[in-house]
Amino acid sequence: MSVTTDYRDPPQHELQRSLTWRGAFWVAAGVPPLVLFSIGGIAGVAGKAAFVVWIVSMCMGFLQSFTYAEMAGMFGNKSGGTSVYGATAWLRYSKLIAPLSVWCNWFAWSPVLSLGCAIAAGYILNAFFPIPSADSALVADWIAANSASLTAADPRVVEWLGSNPGTSAEQAINAILSTDAVTALTPAFRTWELFALQIPGLGTLHFNSTFVIGTILMLIIFGIQHRGIASTASAQKVLAIIVLVPLLIAGVWPILTGSIQWANVTDIVPPTAAYAAEEGSWNLGGWTLVLGAMYIAAWSTYGFETAVCYTAELRDPARDTFKAIFYSGLLCILFFFLIPFAFQGVYGHAGMLNPGIVDGTGVGEALARMVSDSRIWIQLFVLLMILALFLAIMTAMAGSSRTLYQGSRDGWLPKYLSRVNSHGAPTGAMATDLCFNLILLALASDAGGYFYVLAISNVGYLIFNFLNLNAGWIHRVDSPDRPRPWRAPTFLIGVNTVLAFVNALFLGAGAKVWGYSNALWAGLIFAALIIPVFAWRHYVVDKGVFPPAAMEDLGLPPDARHLGERRAGMLPYLALIAGAILVLWANWFFVLPG
Repeated sequence: MSVTTDYRDPPQHELQRSLTWRGAFWVAAGVPPLVLFSIGGIAGVAGKAAFVVWIVSMCMGFLQSFTYAEMAGMFGNKSGGTSVYGATAWLRYSKLIAPLSVWCNWFAWSPVLSLGCAIAAGYILNAFFPIPSADSALVADWIAANSASLTAADPRVVEWLGSNPGTSAEQAINAILSTDAVTALTPAFRTWELFALQIPGLGTLHFNSTFVIGTILMLIIFGIQHRGIASTASAQKVLAIIVLVPLLIAGVWPILTGSIQWANVTDIVPPTAAYAAEEGSWNLGGWTLVLGAMYIAAWSTYGFETAVCYTAELRDPARDTFKAIFYSGLLCILFFFLIPFAFQGVYGHAGMLNPGIVDGTGVGEALARMVSDSRIWIQLFVLLMILALFLAIMTAMAGSSRTLYQGSRDGWLPKYLSRVNSHGAPTGAMATDLCFNLILLALASDAGGYFYVLAISNVGYLIFNFLNLNAGWIHRVDSPDRPRPWRAPTFLIGVNTVLAFVNALFLGAGAKVWGYSNALWAGLIFAALIIPVFAWRHYVVDKGVFPPAAMEDLGLPPDARHLGERRAGMLPYLALIAGAILVLWANWFFVLPG
């Protein structure tokens, strides 16, 4: 897309420059609720080190954002986020690495739609179709009404006594009736499933009640974003104010009232095993668990880089890009420091292993109880957390769709992804996001599939992160004279290059922590799918020539056949080799406890 003198007067059916940095900030305000996605999972694998993991990861994300802010300012005519700006640095060195960065960033961000809708569907099911607890009055009444249906001679009672030596027949009858009561009183819609489809090498797609509710939520969000980025930013601002204030209260209140149990946040050690309540030690297995927690935390804490996805829609990108990402980072520091600390301080390691907290569906109620046990407050807070998930999902759809859009404009992805409607919304990319996430939603519609999707998608996120942080210094070497409205301190470019390799360590060590030994390899295979996609677009559709706008971004004539001088020489290739070796070594060296 060519740059016009008047940023406020875009051509029809292009992305429209209708956004200020504040609008981009509000769109990125959906990142803090990402803490709801994995706070339980990280507590399960990191134990008492969980809140430290969140803090360290957020500090890394904030430092890294300075490299991203500099690159975003260099490309005021591009959309799609920092992966697009960094990919331009790699283009001279490999036609394939550039689209790989964009592809990996997209398939890391896009699953927020499906995972967020899965959690929101769980909240809705808990609110309207609750499973009764074993000690509830309803269950007690059912047991009383059916107490005569079992005797000590019943085969089920005999089997239970055999599995639980030292217990009485009365205890066996009560336990069996309690289980029967919960099953009988569970609403049918809660357990309804139209069918399940086994996909070899991927998992099982569940078309159940979670899938139905999640699909409806996804379509609602698609409709909101169909009206363009200005409309989206307005909706995000309202949602952010409504949900982030109560979320902040939940983090602050336990500290002000002295509800923090300091034993829960001192003597920091990992657990003996993933999801074990016993405290372990800082041995190889313990470090593996913590690195696995750092691996997943990055998916949430680094996410505010989405604030620079909208440079082509900013009225003044030269000034607005740095402000958008910087203030979004400060917002995330507040929430990612505060919420995990308060949550762990109140519930402790054992309390955070509750199944509802681990799978995300009970996090809203747990946060509410940190402030009050009032049933009205709890129900209101859970409703607000559903809206918080909406906030995160809208952020993800806005950012990931623009990544696809710009990848198409730059000649890396299929042409139809660059279609824009009259409101300036990239509808071709949004529809692709929607269809892709319907499949992921079916995969994530049970607890087992949820973290599988998260673990695989994060392979892509850390690949993108590694490539993009290295792109910072490559741009410095290859394009030293290109205008930089905001220039990061050189020492931070160096620090962030080191952090690129730290993230490679997380990738190698951490992907297997989440119960799927093949998560790293599945993620790498999905990353490799860009090869046929890019090959078709570039060599078949475009006959081996990049679009004129992509050439202009390199400071080259539109019809140039050569991609310019490689001033960095072999260094980018050596960085790739070193990163790959580090990932493979970490995957071999770090092993799970036991």
